[in-house]
Amino acid sequence: MSGKATRIELLQWSTPQMRAFHLSWLAFFACFFAWFAVAPLMPLVREEFRLGPDQVANITIAAVAVTIFGRLLVGPLCDRLGPRRTYAGLLLLGSIPVFGMALVQGYASFLVARLAIGMVGAGFVITQYHTSVMFAPNVVGTANATTAGWGNAGGGAAQAAMPLVLAGLLALGVDRSLGWRAAMVLPGVLMVVVGVLYWKFTQDSPEGDFRVLRARGISAGSGKQGGWAAFRQAAANYRVWMLFVTYAGCFGIELFVHGVAASYYVDRFGLGLRNAGLAVGAFGLLALFARALGGITSDRLARRQGLLSRARLLCALMLCEGIGLLWFSSAQGAGVAVTAMLTFGLFTHMACGATYALVPFIDRKALGGVAGIVGAGGNVGAVAAGFLQKYTGSVQHTFMALGGFVIAGSLCALAVRFSHEHVADEERRYQEALQQGRAATPALAID
Repeated sequence: MSGKATRIELLQWSTPQMRAFHLSWLAFFACFFAWFAVAPLMPLVREEFRLGPDQVANITIAAVAVTIFGRLLVGPLCDRLGPRRTYAGLLLLGSIPVFGMALVQGYASFLVARLAIGMVGAGFVITQYHTSVMFAPNVVGTANATTAGWGNAGGGAAQAAMPLVLAGLLALGVDRSLGWRAAMVLPGVLMVVVGVLYWKFTQDSPEGDFRVLRARGISAGSGKQGGWAAFRQAAANYRVWMLFVTYAGCFGIELFVHGVAASYYVDRFGLGLRNAGLAVGAFGLLALFARALGGITSDRLARRQGLLSRARLLCALMLCEGIGLLWFSSAQGAGVAVTAMLTFGLFTHMACGATYALVPFIDRKALGGVAGIVGAGGNVGAVAAGFLQKYTGSVQHTFMALGGFVIAGSLCALAVRFSHEHVADEERRYQEALQQGRAATPALAID
């Protein structure tokens, strides 16, 4: 715990912990914005390429499927190379297919580009890894949830902003076919800029760069041999797979909504492209506070009731999410549907935050592996939802079935249990963090 921050000082930039905090959420914001930038433009893409429902479903699946492997990969890479190198590399390399979207000419090339862009979704694991090594147990849940939530808001920002960018280009006389392609330059540039900032202003841990520390004989990450041993250790822990399922039921739903909801509002309720984008954008922008609220609530409950209260909170949030999904799927009017979407969206985002408020306590020696496997669970959930959509042939029926699955999956949270020794060790660490936190009284902080 040496060097880990015990408070989140939001206006602070001089410390490596807060630079990692702010740049990690900004990096994931850029990734998420690029990941779903084309989603609100899909009605135009569908019209230009004459895409059928099965092809649209394939594109939805492709957008999230490759991220499964990306998230499994970047966890061990964070242990081996450090989060700074891993994130900067992901942002710069990930911008290539985003820019390449301007060159697609048909279904096949669009599908390949959409698949490649999906890799940037792996940035989430790096964000959670970086804040987990920078912040102490008393605030790590809040730090993880806040950075992930503010980053996830990039999806909502893309849903709201990209139709407006397109409208501006059309007003300048650009035709529709070129307009949606030109609009994709914006997320590509954003990724490059943030990638350079991440490389210049962050460091791997409070103590410094992983490579430098290992050269001095100091252990960094999960050991000198890299993160694959830690990955295998994480994979052998049943708690990891319980959270894999819960994250499939919250973040997987979030991804599915971002991929299909705009078209769903257009097709089912007759909304225009701009209004549909704004409705789904509101769902995404809930992440600005709802994820953080899930993490803060988890931290506060743990302070009063101990480690196991984090799992009970996660179960309750997912149960409410599932009920909200059933309401949304049965909505007959656009107004009711938006209200239901924002309601279940609140619990969805909070459940995501509560999941990663629990992740740092599963196995400290295999943090990269735990973060990667659980993160991949979200994408597995989104892929499964995509295949379910293909099977049912109806987005509405898919949402209804997903509501039932989420309610059942909430029980996995209750299966996350810990030994008395594990709980006692975490309580000791927690009290140490609280004692350190009382020594500092910053003007604006979350503790």
